[in-house]
Amino acid sequence: MRRDDEVHTTTDNIFADLGLPDADELIKKAPLALAITRAIREKGLTQADAAERMGLEEPDVNSIVRGHLEGFSLGRLVDCLNALDRDVELTIRDKDPRAPRGRFSVTELGRPAIA
Repeated sequence: MRRDDEVHTTTDNIFADLGLPDADELIKKAPLALAITRAIREKGLTQADAAERMGLEEPDVNSIVRGHLEGFSLGRLVDCLNALDRDVELTIRDKDPRAPRGRFSVTELGRPAIA
């Protein structure tokens, strides 16, 4: 039976909150996978067409779209975005001194925030 007065503390990483392995890596890969999915949809590509453009097999595209990102490095996901006519820019700056640790964020220009 669920108690209404239960309190669950969360972090800024939903994957860690869910207890998933490699949560720190997944929080970085997820917005890139979302951007890939958006690019495929905006271009009206089938997964087969997208696979050909990105140099992947169709099941790999299906994995990315479904968020199954094991086996895909950040670099490979960036390469996929480039193959879909997306530029990717990485900005490095000093950490906010008030923050307990550095952060990673992704912004798709002209689209809602996904970080």
